[in-house]
Order: sequence, then structure tokens, then C-alpha cells
Amino acid sequence: MRPPVRVGVFGLLGSGNLGNDGSLEAVLGYLRAEHPEASVDALCGGPEVVTARYGIPATRLHWYSGEYRTASRAGAIAGKGLGKLVDVVRTAAWVRRHDVVIVPGMGVLEATLPLRPWGFPYSLFLLCASGRLFGTKVALVGVGAGPVGNRLTRGLVRRSARLAAYRSYRDAQSRDALREMGVDTARDEVYPDLAFALPTPRAGAPSSPPGPVCVGVMDFHGSDDDRARAEEIHRRYLDGTTRFVRALVEDGRPVRLLTGDECDRSVVAAILEAVDSPLVTAAEATSLADLMKETAAADTVVATRYHNLVCALKTGTPTLALSYAAKSDALMDRMGLAAFCHPAREVDADRLLEQFRALEKRSAELRRTLAERNVVAARQLQDQFTALTAALFPTTDRAQARTRQETP
Repeated sequence: MRPPVRVGVFGLLGSGNLGNDGSLEAVLGYLRAEHPEASVDALCGGPEVVTARYGIPATRLHWYSGEYRTASRAGAIAGKGLGKLVDVVRTAAWVRRHDVVIVPGMGVLEATLPLRPWGFPYSLFLLCASGRLFGTKVALVGVGAGPVGNRLTRGLVRRSARLAAYRSYRDAQSRDALREMGVDTARDEVYPDLAFALPTPRAGAPSSPPGPVCVGVMDFHGSDDDRARAEEIHRRYLDGTTRFVRALVEDGRPVRLLTGDECDRSVVAAILEAVDSPLVTAAEATSLADLMKETAAADTVVATRYHNLVCALKTGTPTLALSYAAKSDALMDRMGLAAFCHPAREVDADRLLEQFRALEKRSAELRRTLAERNVVAARQLQDQFTALTAALFPTTDRAQARTRQETP
């Protein structure tokens, strides 16, 4: 009898980002449906959360527990430095125990948010280098990529991608970005974001007009290249979003504030304080399934975080993107709503309100468009999982086929 295939999942999972965890959930659903014999565990940011929520063993990604806290004292700086060395051994030992390691979705090859090269880019490089050293297949599945300004970060991203055994992307811009970095992407494919493979909640009963509006907010400070003006960008984003919410309330619209990461709660608190109205409430979502229930119940969604947009579009709700990166624009274009993007760096509440009203006038038409695009996305993701099986589990797949043929 063949031993079970040992599959690892890797990333900033269980760390409070709902989009990352949704990508993990989609991959676990694929593994349980198509490869139930596989033994699965994780190397991740929040092992306790991953084990409790998904029922798989998990190990902490970093040896040093304060990895993502700013180090200002000598002890913390020394701890981080030592942790980088210890993580070389820990990562290599973990990878060596597996036949396959999957990095499920996430923007692991981009720098659209502030990012230090010795943070996750370094961890990803250790993973991919260990995979190549020990013959473990590392798959970057449905990941996001983008132009990277920092030279060291760009070098780590490029080397990680080259060392991976399999790559696929959530949009064409991601593949183009890696090609421009010098990575051969000729065999790489583009598929919809993995979260489109998650179950879609049933839509609730139509609301009485004026219906609720979901506004997804983000603790947005610009990209990795915007560090010098991060506070200015954040203040402009918060002021514009707050003015927009206030205008909705003045029109009598109930507003439901959504988040996608623990850090977004500060923005919710600031808006609730500034717009003191019972019409404004905050959702307590702990998963993409929760977010989809919220967006399915809304008449319209205006959102910033990428996976807030995914949830809204997947439930067929007319959506306006406060776009902070090319990935948001690409997603809206794929789903037929390219005209309804607004720059998160330059939120103009008056212009945003005009776009919002134009979106609502086309609501019925856009719901039909989204229904059609979601059918296509589901089919394309099934193709993604078929390709993944062929790339990562060819021996297991053949053995299963032979067993089925031999079974009377």
C-alpha cells in the first residue's frame, strides 16, 4: 500500500487576513475532494487559528515570535537577526518532510502594500530554495504579482518564482510583471482568484428601498513605494471614505462597514465616531463566507480590499472598487465592471457618489453580467485544479485510475 502524499500549505495564514484564509480554504476543499488520501499540514503565521478552524496540524512560520513587530531595542533586533538564521534550518526541515508544498493564492509576489525584503519575501525564498534542494515540488497557485521597486525585494521575488515547480496567477498583469522581471512564464496560466471556488451563500429576500450598502474599508497607507507619504495617503483615504458614508446616511441609506483584516478595525472605529448615526453599523466577519453573506444581503457594495471585491462580485452584487492596485482594476474588468473603479489614493467623495448612483441605475443589468461571469470563473477554476493535479500528483492520479480500472 502506498503511503499518503505529504502536502504542506505555506503562507501568512491564520494571521487575521480573511482573503489569505479564504484562499487556503479553497485549496483545502480541492485537496479533500480530489486527493482525500493526502496528509496535509501548514507552516503559517497563525498556526493555532489554522488548526482550530481547518483541522490540520500547523507550525509557526517564524522562530522569532516578534517577527512582524517593529524592532527598536537591541534585544529585539538581535532576536530578529537570529530568527532569520534559525528559520533557514526550520524551513528546510519542514519542506524536506513533504512531497508537495502549495502556496495558496495571496499576493506573495507583489509589493502593493508596505513590505520589507527580510519579511515574507525572504521566507518565500527559503521555501522555494528548500524545495529545489530536496526535490519537493513547490507550487505558487493563483498568486498575485506586481512591479517591485525595492531591488532586494525584487531579487527575492524573482528567485522564488524561478525556483518554484509550478506557477499560476490570478490575473494577466501578475504574469506580465514576472515576465518583466526576467522569469520565463511561457508555461504559466492565468485563472480567476481561488476564492471564486468557495461556496456562494444563497441570496436573501430583496430589501425594501432604499436598501443597505456595504462599504468595505481598509487601513490603507499606500504601497511599498509610498512610505514617505503614507500618513498623507491614509488621511486622504479616510476623509474621503467618511464623507461618502455620511452622504449615504443623509440619503437615508443603511450602511454596513466591512473589513478584511484585523488592522482595518481602526478605520471602522474612526468612521463610526465621525458619522454618529444608527444607520451605520459594523459587520463582525471572521471568514470570506461571512463577508459573502453580508454582500449578498446588500443592494450595492463599495469596497477597497481585494477580497471584499471578490466576495461582492461572487455573490452577484453590483460593486464599485476603491482601487489601490492593478489587481483590483483587473478583477473588475474580468467581471464586466471596469467602469466602476475609483482611486483609493485620491478618494473624491462627490465623484464617488456620482459613480455610485450610476452603478445603482444599472443594477439589474450588472447582476445579469455578474451571473454570467461567475459561471465562467467556476469553470476556469475547475481547469486550474485539473492542471494542478497533473502537475503535482501525476503518480497518485495514475494509481487511482488504475485502481478504478481494476475494481470489478
